[in-house]
Amino acid sequence: MQPRLLALLEQFAHSPAQALAGTLKSWLEPIVRVWRFSKSNGITEGFHTKMEMLSRRAFGFRDLENYRLRVLAQCGWNGVINRVW
Repeated sequence: MQPRLLALLEQFAHSPAQALAGTLKSWLEPIVRVWRFSKSNGITEGFHTKMEMLSRRAFGFRDLENYRLRVLAQCGWNGVINRVW
């Protein structure tokens, strides 16, 4: 697929889409990697954002256990507490 895409981008060498073709060529390897490895850390980032919002709303918790329980409540606690902290 990559040689066909490069040939297609070469056709844009002398057209108004020249800048787009240059950008796609320079980012070709990362773009192909995204298609090939479709893993994402979106869930982790979502939980992190919720935890940051909790901290900002409370202006810092003095009791770590209280903060931990609030995070579990906000992020979907299933009733089981694993003592990791």
